[in-house]
Amino acid sequence: MTSIIINQANIHDLETIQLIGRQTFTETFAASNAVEEMEKYLTESFSTEKVKTELTNPESLFFIAWEEDNPVGYLKVNSGNAQTELQDKTSLEIERIYVKSSHHGKKIGQLLYDQALETAKALQKAYIWLGVWEENLKAIQFYKKNGFVEFDKHIFRLGDDEQTDIMMKKVLE
Repeated sequence: MTSIIINQANIHDLETIQLIGRQTFTETFAASNAVEEMEKYLTESFSTEKVKTELTNPESLFFIAWEEDNPVGYLKVNSGNAQTELQDKTSLEIERIYVKSSHHGKKIGQLLYDQALETAKALQKAYIWLGVWEENLKAIQFYKKNGFVEFDKHIFRLGDDEQTDIMMKKVLE
């Protein structure tokens, strides 16, 4: 495998974030969800205005995993008021870690997670938290392997469909 480089994204990466975000979300969840709900979610979540706002928010950071000139995954983390819930100043939220299905099993998700961990430590956060769909057993196992524990549940809206996310956190040393 070619080596993977992880770079922090900026406003110039807007289209890349949109493309890889739509692709990886579709690959991960399309088979388990209605077409209409997927389309609504993708249109809203990856609109130019929404991604631009996220990319320019100083409390949100994006990182793209590159294999040469090919984006193969990405990470989005939030601190402070950018967090989707909790909004605890001592925490960092992992909002998204997605990897192209063609690159599953190649440790790219682990590299992106390691970037989130480094970011949390650099920002002197006490813990990392996230929400993961209760039916995404592969992701749940990944987070458990990395020391996360369940602490709550919340509702995630995919279009008009309400789904349950398991909230997990990892206390940092």
